[in-house]
Amino acid sequence: MLDESDYNIEAMSIEDIREVAAIEQASFSDPWPARYFLTELNNNKLAFYLVARFQGRIIAYIGAWLIFEEVHITTLAVEQCYHRQGLATRLLENLLEKVLPLGAEAVTLEVRPSNMAARAFYEKLGFTACGYRKKYYLDEDAIIMTKHLLPLP
Repeated sequence: MLDESDYNIEAMSIEDIREVAAIEQASFSDPWPARYFLTELNNNKLAFYLVARFQGRIIAYIGAWLIFEEVHITTLAVEQCYHRQGLATRLLENLLEKVLPLGAEAVTLEVRPSNMAARAFYEKLGFTACGYRKKYYLDEDAIIMTKHLLPLP
């Protein structure tokens, strides 16, 4: 079991893309190609991408866009052998620490209805289902989940 002091969370760099893309390929049935991460890091001024590094190698990552007051999680994955060790939670918390001072008020994401583990994870963190996106994935719709960071007026 990893302890928080065992790994570092830091900004993703272009040099990290190969490792991130490998985790992406292993984690998703419709993974992003490496060039998407390159475009995000080089061209998207709304993007925030973080990695968790353990013993010099990347074991997890998260990506998001800050669009006005909404943080939209674009991707989150943890290498299989490090699941259920708190990495995803710490990555999300670290990301929120960076965007809250910039005016973030809510977090949204899409998740596959069939991905019960991810849905349970997000529900545990206070996300609620608030809608659907038809044909979001190649083979199924998506559930939109949201978590408000500030009390609603």
